[in-house]
Amino acid sequence: MDISIIGAGHMGKGLAALFAKGGHRVTLAARDVAKAEAAARDIGSGVAAVAVVDAADADIVVLAVPYDGAAEAIDAAGGLPGKVVVDITNPMKADYSGLSIGHTTSAAEEIQKHAPQARVVKAFNTIFAQVLQNGGKAGGRAATTFVASDDADARALVIELARSAGFEATDTGSLATARFLEPVAALNITLGYGLGHGTDIAPTWQRAA
Repeated sequence: MDISIIGAGHMGKGLAALFAKGGHRVTLAARDVAKAEAAARDIGSGVAAVAVVDAADADIVVLAVPYDGAAEAIDAAGGLPGKVVVDITNPMKADYSGLSIGHTTSAAEEIQKHAPQARVVKAFNTIFAQVLQNGGKAGGRAATTFVASDDADARALVIELARSAGFEATDTGSLATARFLEPVAALNITLGYGLGHGTDIAPTWQRAA
């Protein structure tokens, strides 16, 4: 797959490395192109750097930016019509005391409203950056990502992408289930950081035999 990741921070770099290892073509984009270039050099594996406006050249665009910066990133990339847009954000308050939106909407649904012609998929939001840097494993096991979208084909594509990068992937259905996934991420942050359990703690669902 041809993937652009907007955001060259820890999450963007971690996903880029795992996607590249899975055999995909990966570019990193950032407002500061020099930062994207430095991150791409750190990763290696053929990862390239581009300006945000060029991120739309890929088939899949990952938003690895804070939720508050998602709309700006989408606008800078031309609105991303027709693209599969993977939202990994969590709308946390500045002090991480809880979510800034929820119950009747979610970050993913608000992003879909802002980019109505994009095919928005929620995924990877419950995974710590440190887990990505550990090869996508938490406690020695492949971490689980939960995947939600109103577009079934886009959802299936991101599940395939996640599995190719070494993750377990669970289909959670429509984009509205992001209203559940974002609080799960907030709980994960509370457990991992607030209560000191560390970043190897990660949510997973076990299927009955």
